[in-house]
Amino acid sequence: MYSLLISALVALALAIVSIASEFRTGTTVFFSLAGFTSTFFLIGYLVRKKMSVAQSALQQSMEAGQRRIQRKVQQFQNKPGGNIKQIQRQLEMDQQTMLKQGLELTKGLEPFRKWSVLTGRQMATMRLQFHYQLKELDKVDEILATCGFLSGPMMMEPMTVAMRMARCYKNDDVEGAKKLFKRKIMWFRGNRGTLLYGLMSWIYVQVGEPDEARSILLKAKEATGVDTFKKNWEHLSNDREKSFSNAGLGDEWYSLYLENPPPVKQQRMRGNGRHPRGF
Repeated sequence: MYSLLISALVALALAIVSIASEFRTGTTVFFSLAGFTSTFFLIGYLVRKKMSVAQSALQQSMEAGQRRIQRKVQQFQNKPGGNIKQIQRQLEMDQQTMLKQGLELTKGLEPFRKWSVLTGRQMATMRLQFHYQLKELDKVDEILATCGFLSGPMMMEPMTVAMRMARCYKNDDVEGAKKLFKRKIMWFRGNRGTLLYGLMSWIYVQVGEPDEARSILLKAKEATGVDTFKKNWEHLSNDREKSFSNAGLGDEWYSLYLENPPPVKQQRMRGNGRHPRGF
């Protein structure tokens, strides 16, 4: 990284000057460390300032896209009786357009990858999420395959961890999902761990390990108090595995694309179009 290299060169130059000036060892070390630290943070500040322009453009694009979708949803709600499937397709197309624009705008951060240590990981995290939401799962797997300290996505949010666990499961790496869950769940206290508890218990049920799922659910209902976990624990305790359902976790659960959400029922208007009561 350029910032580390430049900071190291500044520190080295100060050390050489201090030695040539016959400063004491402590003074030489102090000036070297001070030069390295101040240079590193100064470069970081300047890079962040320029990066904020690209980040702001990305944020504004996403917010504008969300507002457009929300306006359409409100319009459809104010005019019930439309074709639900057609409305869903329109909203999905709008969401895909928004996500593709966001994915394209991440390229604006590319020039800063060599300057900031974490920029590469931030870009990988955003691209992972965009590709996943676009159902471009092959590209998601490519990003996860390059995981590294400076290049892989950051597993600091429950959704990102859940996405990686879901891909482990779909790629027949159940052990990988288990290890990731055990390593990360301790960092997500209370309701922040809801999605991970739900996903891990679901995986155990899918692979025929209901006892392990019940053990996870016992911890989950105590840690989060979520009613879905209480019901699923009761189902498994009474050998009703087919009744297990994470539907209560809502959109977050379905956004992992492991299960399809229930179809939206078409609303029917009573009477005729002019007189709702039929008069």
